[in-house]
Amino acid sequence: MNSLNAGPVADTLQRLFQQAEQADRGLMVQFAQAESIDQLLSHHLAEERRDLAGVYRGYVDNYLNVTQEYGRFIYQCVRARRATRIVEFGTSMGVSTLHLAAALRDMGGGRLISTELEPSKAARAQANLEAAGLAALVEIRVGDARQTLSDIGGEIDFVLLDGAFSLYLPVLKLLEPHLQSGTPILAENAFDHDNEYLAYVRDPLNGYLSQPLAINEGRGNEFSVFTR
Repeated sequence: MNSLNAGPVADTLQRLFQQAEQADRGLMVQFAQAESIDQLLSHHLAEERRDLAGVYRGYVDNYLNVTQEYGRFIYQCVRARRATRIVEFGTSMGVSTLHLAAALRDMGGGRLISTELEPSKAARAQANLEAAGLAALVEIRVGDARQTLSDIGGEIDFVLLDGAFSLYLPVLKLLEPHLQSGTPILAENAFDHDNEYLAYVRDPLNGYLSQPLAINEGRGNEFSVFTR
């Protein structure tokens, strides 16, 4: 069974990708016109560290979603891992959440804990999950991930990081005691610029095997496996 091809999941994703293209068009043009990606990232990271909630309040209507290609890759990874307990950092409107939950449902079930800083986005993601028939598999926790993910309640066998860049490493370290050996960690937008997260997962002494992905090259996609 593959819910991405037809039915409520496929229909909901098609609608969301179309909406995202419209909603994020201006933002993508802005990024493309930036004189220096390093300068843009440096400014964004500094703003995140100064006022995390304020920065992302400015993106309340933006989807900032994974691409269709990367969404399919996420789905494939979950199924290949045969994951049953997933944590997602950065729900947004629920595009990646739908891919994760669809993979769980297509394998017979499981549990996805997702977290989103912005309440209005979490509400829209919840509505999208309900439209796709996947809401029963997902718990969306609203607030700062450093608090919402402090109690996971069991082991984790898959992680997707796609939220505030500056929190990737703190969130990973928060989840680390609950990671099963062999757990994949996918990090989107893990750019090389001033990135303590990449330095950490690429150091074998920390218990990870990690490398960048060619899928959507240029978007900073990192694939890591917990090896302890």
